[in-house]
Amino acid sequence: MRIGLYGGTFNPIHMGHLRAAEEVREAMRFDLVYFIPAGTPPHKLDGELAPADNRLEMVRLATKNNLHFMISDFEVRRAERSYTIDTVRFFLSSFRQRTEWFLMMGIDAFCELESWRAADELTTLCNFVVHTRDYGAESELPQNALANVRRFGYRKVDDHYANTSGRELYFVKTTYIPVSATAIRRAARQGKSIRYLVPLEVADYIARHRLY
Repeated sequence: MRIGLYGGTFNPIHMGHLRAAEEVREAMRFDLVYFIPAGTPPHKLDGELAPADNRLEMVRLATKNNLHFMISDFEVRRAERSYTIDTVRFFLSSFRQRTEWFLMMGIDAFCELESWRAADELTTLCNFVVHTRDYGAESELPQNALANVRRFGYRKVDDHYANTSGRELYFVKTTYIPVSATAIRRAARQGKSIRYLVPLEVADYIARHRLY
């Protein structure tokens, strides 16, 4: 099997997340994509973070009609802060059948990879897929992304990169949908409609629970 792991705060999950996941799934021929809402993320501790159980439920509502999309509550159920290295270790130890694992992230997250806990180990445990609207050639990658390609020992191989551990790195160009979770939260606070920025059931859930 080929499985993508897609983590994030999903505060809230929106159409940009969903479309990127679908395009990456199709481009990489994934059998499944696991959405993994963060419990207590180390980099986002602001007061606008909705409770983890609410964010998990919004992800469930947003993905329930896609047979390729699955949800994991691993990080939500942890008492400690959520670190990607722990999540990847969990998945690698939990599946018995042979699986190719791909950690999915946006270009901004990849640019910050060096600051992640056990980042060197992480790049040897699983493959990476970075989705970006701007990438068309290596020369178009941001300088800090190129620095991380070199920092973690990746070398160009055909249409992707590989490091000495044999793990691969892919950049997948996806459709840019100009929507952000920050803007959605702001609109919700102001009493404005957020329909069509998030799935309808998610918009109704946010309103019903007065999350933002």
